[in-house]
Amino acid sequence: MTRPKRNDEVINVTKQELLRVLGEDDALKKLMQTLLQEVLEAEMDEALQAGKGERTVGRLGYRSGHYPRTLVTRVGKLELRVPQDRQGRFSSELFARYQRSEKALVAALMEMYVQGVSTRRVKAITEELCGHEFSASAVSEINKKLDAELTRFMTRRLEEEYPYVILDARYERVREDGVGHSRAVLITLGIGWDGRRHVLAVELANRESATSWKDHLLGLKTRGLHGVSFVVSDDHPGLKRAIREVLPEASWQRCYVHFLRNALDHLPRKHADDCLLELRWVYDLHELAEARRHLAQWLQRWQGTHRKLCDWVEANIEETFAFHRLPRAHHKHLKSTNLIERLNQEIKRRTLLVRIFPDEASCLRLVRALAVEIHEEWVDENRYLDMELLQSHRKAATQTQAA
Repeated sequence: MTRPKRNDEVINVTKQELLRVLGEDDALKKLMQTLLQEVLEAEMDEALQAGKGERTVGRLGYRSGHYPRTLVTRVGKLELRVPQDRQGRFSSELFARYQRSEKALVAALMEMYVQGVSTRRVKAITEELCGHEFSASAVSEINKKLDAELTRFMTRRLEEEYPYVILDARYERVREDGVGHSRAVLITLGIGWDGRRHVLAVELANRESATSWKDHLLGLKTRGLHGVSFVVSDDHPGLKRAIREVLPEASWQRCYVHFLRNALDHLPRKHADDCLLELRWVYDLHELAEARRHLAQWLQRWQGTHRKLCDWVEANIEETFAFHRLPRAHHKHLKSTNLIERLNQEIKRRTLLVRIFPDEASCLRLVRALAVEIHEEWVDENRYLDMELLQSHRKAATQTQAA
């Protein structure tokens, strides 16, 4: 098999750019190191049911010094001191959690070097990140462990209900037979009755199509996805069709941010500011009747000068009003796909280093690792929404219909 030709344009990341992306602020690095050291000490306190030097009846063991451990993070290498107990039972989850996506990034870059599709800079970058040289067998071993862990998460059984589901896709460049191609990354988030955000699925597809989205949603149903009553997405035709076919019981909310962007196609750019700013105000109103009154006034004002835009808005805007069926406190969170934007921004920030992935597996590995990392942060945080409001809202709606 012929090795792919080296190409200096595949990746052109200098060490200075690497440091900028990963973080070069020493103050931030020291703060991160201090905070994580405190996390390790707190984990040991919890494991022993006692603080350092504390005498308690319920103590489960005793400390036995520390050992050094390097943690590679996006702000650089952190030198930590991991506490030990005399029985050797203490084990911290910190390293597995925070290094998963870093390992995926390093593995993607190493693969590029091993396969001969990168520049010499990739070798320097990966050695800067992992601290030593690497081999094809080392890359394979890292990937094998990561893939197994990520596959378990992305195929887990979905036992709980997810009333709210948010769907979106982004594109990444992947090399295939020496040629770069765009691949769609399909992402599904859910909000359960616990009020927390969850990453439900991350998959690659050749493109966004009705078939790829339908397969994606059917895979979620096979894993147990149920109880979905509200879905948020953009207006992609294939995605809309898949939602109708696989989740017919759910109300669909067209992302109002994407809707306003689409409106630009029907309006000369030089006239966009005032006209669309006024239309944007419709989504700040809490009552649907009030929003419709504002819309009628907007249509009357702009019909004469922007008839094409007004006709399009009048025909399509109702798709963006579905969020009014939800409790008022949930409106701002579910009238757009903004919830998924943080994940997309983090993916973009990391994949910028790679530019073009050596294969689909390395692309999916890094994106999934980032998704799992953010999922764990979300689950550890306070609840995102008060879902008791949805319960009360449904109960009130049922009573109104009965009356």
